[in-house]
Amino acid sequence: MRSLLVVTIRAYLRDPGTDARYRGRMLIRFGISGMPPADVDDDAFLDGLVGRGHDAYELAFVHGFPWNERRCRAFGEAAARRDIALSVHAPYFAVLTVDDAEKRTRTLSALEHTMKLAHALGAHTVVAHTGYVKGRSSGELHRLVADGLDRIGPKIRTLGVALGLETTGTDRAFGSLGDIALIARRYSFVRPVVDWAHVHARSHGGLTTTEAFRSVIAFLREEFPGWAIDPLHSQFTDNAFGPKGELRHVPYGEGTLRAVPLAEAIVETGLRTIVISEAKDDASHDAILADLRAGERRARPDTSTGGRSLASGRIDFPDPIPVQVVNGGFVPAGLERSVRLSNIDKVFWPDDGYTKGDLIQYYASVGSVLLAHLAGRPLSLARFPDGIAGDSFYEKRCPAHAPEWIVTAPMPSEHRGETIEFCTATDLDTLLWLANLGCIEMHPWLSRVQHPDAPDFAVFDLDPQDGAEWDQVVYVAGLVRVLLERLGLAAYPKTSGASGIHIYVPIEPVHDYATVRRFVERLGRMIVEADPDNATMEWDVARRGSRVFIDHNQNVAGKTIASVYSVRPRTGAPVSTPMTWDELETAQPDDFTMATIWERLRRYGDLFEPVLRGGQTLDGAAAALGL
Repeated sequence: MRSLLVVTIRAYLRDPGTDARYRGRMLIRFGISGMPPADVDDDAFLDGLVGRGHDAYELAFVHGFPWNERRCRAFGEAAARRDIALSVHAPYFAVLTVDDAEKRTRTLSALEHTMKLAHALGAHTVVAHTGYVKGRSSGELHRLVADGLDRIGPKIRTLGVALGLETTGTDRAFGSLGDIALIARRYSFVRPVVDWAHVHARSHGGLTTTEAFRSVIAFLREEFPGWAIDPLHSQFTDNAFGPKGELRHVPYGEGTLRAVPLAEAIVETGLRTIVISEAKDDASHDAILADLRAGERRARPDTSTGGRSLASGRIDFPDPIPVQVVNGGFVPAGLERSVRLSNIDKVFWPDDGYTKGDLIQYYASVGSVLLAHLAGRPLSLARFPDGIAGDSFYEKRCPAHAPEWIVTAPMPSEHRGETIEFCTATDLDTLLWLANLGCIEMHPWLSRVQHPDAPDFAVFDLDPQDGAEWDQVVYVAGLVRVLLERLGLAAYPKTSGASGIHIYVPIEPVHDYATVRRFVERLGRMIVEADPDNATMEWDVARRGSRVFIDHNQNVAGKTIASVYSVRPRTGAPVSTPMTWDELETAQPDDFTMATIWERLRRYGDLFEPVLRGGQTLDGAAAALGL
């Protein structure tokens, strides 16, 4: 019977199998869903939660908006002082599949407003129901969701709050884990919220064993990047169900869903999880928490994979990869191809103790967002075989010893008078192979193989010279932003990973490099003319002074620039990280590193996603500038 139930769940989830690892961290946070009583002050209420062993709380804005942003901010600050993780449940009517135009505007506005309140709270996730089927096809429902997220996405994606879509509990509602995974592939700010009672109901009572819960976790690991489910936000209560799904919540113990096997699966697989009890009574809350802790004590980490960790253990990576020792090398588990790694314990960052294995693990963990930005672009390899303190070199030609499955791009070189076979990064296996070469930095072209002479973006490279301060770089970036906005062009900043800022203007590949370069140069000259004390375009380094150099010459065919999410060979292992324009006022260039970027990704997803969509040309701007 047990095996039949597991098969039922795996069929429902399309589960490829489990890959269990234990990270030795506090894995389970527990909280309840509700609203604080109006006659109890925040400090007393939150202290009461802590006293009951709760370290999470979900504000149930399910019927409307009882609090304004100021009230949310005060409560959030009080919760933060107690390390209570907050989330918000959006109103039940704030769904994405309403097709009546007038109602749709209201529901999307409600979801957007919930996200803004969650931002004021400092909450990590807004939980929302996707909507009801109402006789519509899966394709129609997905198109409605996409339309809604396209409409509100630009206004919510920079809030630092993940949009969590809750799994459905009945066949009348839309939103299986498979549906949510498809949506999340397109919108990186979307997260899965697993309602365990709903999965239990849809699998006809299948969640009764540790193995069954592990099957769900295995599916999550297969379909979502590690940072998107670290921690996994989930809900739990006992329930009654029928042939069409969940009927109602019941007091804990009256149904067949239990928290002990859930906790065992969490510990055995090492998936950090927030569990929110949606029960209606305190006795159920207490019993669920007691069973979770009992399950934690009973569980044993899964060691069936054998081998050892790829990384050094100095960084808390999401979804760490185990490796097996094979013929003196190391082979990571779970890849499509066999990638042999070497010297993974070699220290690459002496002051930090970070190793080559840490570098490879970083690119494995960030690959889900990075690969889209590298796809189809020739790569120059910036190799540091002995780490940042050793010798380094650039290599354009893909090494002769590259595996046969590495996809190369033959590009003509006017300088060399020959064709050069560049490496490209098409998949995770390739990314790990490149990192194993000691490629700390990823240096892609600004154009793709399909249109090598037409870049996909214009780049403003703002490089502070000796004596220039970070505030000057931010100030000059602000001037670039103002000019671009006046010209009707959207632009997206990222830290260089060193001391500068890169500003990308996504464009359709319809302009040659010379046109793009002239455009960047013209705006740079305008800024220098307006403020020569802070900006310079002097080619002679000695004459630049303590100013910000605007380097328009990055916009040249064959030149490369450190990719978004590329690690840089500097102490601390900083990462070139997308920023919002508002953040630049308070950020520092070394805020985001190989160790610290994960919570940011979990909250924001890929802030550089719009760069991939293009959608702009320089024609109007060039005409306005007289180019």
